[in-house]
Amino acid sequence: MCEITTGRLEVCKDVVGGIDAIYFINYGDYNAAADVVYTASTDTIDTIANVTSLFKYQLKGTNTFDQVITTSRENGTSFVEQTLSVVLKKQDAATHKTVKLLSYGRPNVIIKTRNNQFFLAGLEHGMELTTANVSNGTAMGDLVGYTLTFVGTEKLLANLLDANTETGATGLVGNATAVFGATTTIVAS
Repeated sequence: MCEITTGRLEVCKDVVGGIDAIYFINYGDYNAAADVVYTASTDTIDTIANVTSLFKYQLKGTNTFDQVITTSRENGTSFVEQTLSVVLKKQDAATHKTVKLLSYGRPNVIIKTRNNQFFLAGLEHGMELTTANVSNGTAMGDLVGYTLTFVGTEKLLANLLDANTETGATGLVGNATAVFGATTTIVAS
């Protein structure tokens, strides 16, 4: 059966839009079926085993994460297209190389919103870098940097992580040892 089990009241106006940071996980660092543990009642991720490094990118400005559910009654299918668009300001050799490697791979991406929520996009299949615009602008005030668009197709909406704050090199979030384990480090330069 596909029956819902809860209702929802009108919510307070106490949130803001936007993304503060993203964290890349190399695809294959964990097995979605074996290494990810959920709270059954909410589909929130409690733990992810075998992730050793998270590659952090701080963001400011116009960055978006959208999810679109598509269903087909005729085919009996449902899937979610996840789209992440980010702007990285300034160009340098290290970021050029990273953008190249991101275009070759399909990383899993954790999105930290301005509301201190963490979502895991590309849980099973990863996120493909579909467009990378490396721009030098025209006018003096134009962007010199990278505009990257990642797209992933998953069975479900991006899961929330059971977390609410980053704590430093020993892990990603408030209960990082519980979510990723004590050996996970954040790489940010």
